[in-house]
Amino acid sequence: MGAKQFGFGDYEQSMAKKRTRRERFLSEMEAVVPWKALIDLIEPHYPRTSTKGGRPPYPLETMLRIHLLQQWYDLSDPAMEDALLEVATMRRFAGIALITDRIPDETTILAFRHLLEEKDLGAQIFEAVKAHLKANGMAMKQGTIIDATIIAAPSSTKNEKRERDPEMHQTCKGKQWHFGMKVHIGVDSESGLIHSVETTAANVHDLTPAADLLHGEETVLYADAGYQGIEKRPDMQGRGIGFRVAMRPGKRRALPDTPEGRVDDLIETAKAHFRAKVEHPFRVIKRQFGFQKTRLRGMLKNRCKVNVLAGLSNLFMARHELLCKT
Repeated sequence: MGAKQFGFGDYEQSMAKKRTRRERFLSEMEAVVPWKALIDLIEPHYPRTSTKGGRPPYPLETMLRIHLLQQWYDLSDPAMEDALLEVATMRRFAGIALITDRIPDETTILAFRHLLEEKDLGAQIFEAVKAHLKANGMAMKQGTIIDATIIAAPSSTKNEKRERDPEMHQTCKGKQWHFGMKVHIGVDSESGLIHSVETTAANVHDLTPAADLLHGEETVLYADAGYQGIEKRPDMQGRGIGFRVAMRPGKRRALPDTPEGRVDDLIETAKAHFRAKVEHPFRVIKRQFGFQKTRLRGMLKNRCKVNVLAGLSNLFMARHELLCKT
């Protein structure tokens, strides 16, 4: 972004000898995000300055950077506005100077998010990131790991409509009930990067969107015991895939203490070793970026958010390799 006239506080922090964890993280993301590709993707849909006058829109790159900050730090629209006012590091990343620039308010931040949702740009951002990774030698290979995780949604009815989100549902997992949605991902078994993502209500079985999580060139598929029977589904027939699905826990515990039983147990351990890579993207999305509970209502909004988060998690996981290429 162009040179800005920052205030004394910004200058003082930028001259500090020790860089904060946030500064290190944002400098890495600055280097690995494919800014031009994302801006070119959004620009045709972004409002232009009116010939009739009026206040010009904020620069697209500034709004994109603010939106990514929201995803990385799990901030609501009002909290994002406050952070831009209070945190010099975030202002600098967004390219905002308190002396010369207006700071987008929460309504402007909300409008940009709605633009991404209405134009289905979340999925396109995810695809643009995949193309960027492929161009840098991180193409998806022959193996895929599939899994799903639950994202909680507010179960309270203390809101304007006095009802829970009608597009979210409850499900029982491990003898505990959860209300919310599921994020289903397909991960490359070699790199651990996400190549496919789907969102459903929490009560949808993991097997239902499984076929949509394949990139089409797999020779082997890894999955946990929740995907038992996947090889019998019509949408999985004739794909030439070798299925490596975990044995049900109860059956594994009942394996006999014989040479054959010990071999079967070692095979299950080997399957689990491969499947472990699918947990890393979930850890990044839920722990690193804080997306454990959604504040947005409806699947359209959450689908957009999840696609953006999937792309950002890929960039985060691949950042060291990408930084070596810059």
